[in-house]
Amino acid sequence: MTHESDAALAERLAAAAGEILLTLRATGVYEGKELGQQGDAQANELLMRELRAARPDDAILSEEEKDSVTRCAFARCWVVDPLDGTREYGEGRTDWAVHVALAVEGVPKVGAVALPGLGITLSSANPVPLGAANVPPRMLVSRTRPAAEALFVAEKIGAELVGMGSAGAKAMAVVRGEAEIYLHTGGQYEWDNCAPAAVAAAAGLHVSRADGSPLVYNCENPYLPDLLICRQEFAADVLRLAGEFVAR
Repeated sequence: MTHESDAALAERLAAAAGEILLTLRATGVYEGKELGQQGDAQANELLMRELRAARPDDAILSEEEKDSVTRCAFARCWVVDPLDGTREYGEGRTDWAVHVALAVEGVPKVGAVALPGLGITLSSANPVPLGAANVPPRMLVSRTRPAAEALFVAEKIGAELVGMGSAGAKAMAVVRGEAEIYLHTGGQYEWDNCAPAAVAAAAGLHVSRADGSPLVYNCENPYLPDLLICRQEFAADVLRLAGEFVAR
């Protein structure tokens, strides 16, 4: 039997969880918040079952599982978000995602982000070629609560604001050339950005914390509140302005 690579496993499971979520939503049995809860639970059950079977010696960090710091003793840790963008999923929108990533010694080495509503899954193993950047740049922000730092930076560089739902959807919009900058400072956890970070880095984008420091995963506290995913040509200006905002 041919061994399934980590990248192939991540891509397969992200896509499979996405299919479960689409099927569940299409039944019409659940709506709104209840639909999101059921979707989270069913997608998580699939991911946990399959990861434990395929990689029994690895640790797993999932938004939907009770966490244990014993995972920090493992060099390899799968970081998953069964449904990123629960609100958007429950509202029948397309800007939600499934994240499956593998962090090795804290570094996001492998990642897959499924965008089931769009029928695509992006993987760190198959980077999307970057086209020409838009000028002025387009900057992704939360469609319901854009962060003050992002609004400040956007005004300074003359960026066009683009509202969107989940973190995965926003990060993949940069990967897919629908925007140039995704700066987030409003609070996230490792499962919100590990897979997007892996996919974005593989595509050649700048990926870091909002202060320019590296994103580190499988930490005892999984809170990872900020990140920057953007085209390389905008990174220096965005980081400088984000620092200016903090120093005000």
